[in-house]
Amino acid sequence: MTAKGKILLWSSNIWIFADGLLGPLFVVFAQKIGGDIFEITWAWAVFLITTGIVSIFIGKISDSTISKESLVTLGYALTSLFTFSYLLVSAPLHLLFVQMGLGLALALCSAPWLALYDEHSDDKRDGYIWGLSDGWGRILSGIAMVLGGLIVSIFSFKVLFITMGVLQAISTVYQARIHFKR
Repeated sequence: MTAKGKILLWSSNIWIFADGLLGPLFVVFAQKIGGDIFEITWAWAVFLITTGIVSIFIGKISDSTISKESLVTLGYALTSLFTFSYLLVSAPLHLLFVQMGLGLALALCSAPWLALYDEHSDDKRDGYIWGLSDGWGRILSGIAMVLGGLIVSIFSFKVLFITMGVLQAISTVYQARIHFKR
């Protein structure tokens, strides 16, 4: 794996860990701000639909207009920003807008990340390289979910969102290194 491939893998691992801290606690948070089942479903659906629509567009322009490295870094930065926005959520409508922003941020980095990771992996070990990405992501998400539950149980959602945002900012800074590696 190239130096850029390692940056992609480790920045992604930090990002996935941060994202995994919320995990199933999303539902608890949404209910805490007054969301019912229908509003929680809408917030998650808006996230997925936004991510899907924008991913198609971003995938197309990442092949010709804007560098994949820039899109991934921008997507990571916006994810951190929108994660910090959870601190301002006090009603289901606010959550809907944050989820839309997170969907946009994920779409900016998703397809370009996959293309870059594939480009900077070792062609002779594709299964192993993709196994590292998928396996570490799942392991870290599982660990993060338990830690996220502990953070909320001992402290609060506010501490959780700050922790997530800081980790995603660190991931963004680490990811930005890709612009300086060959």
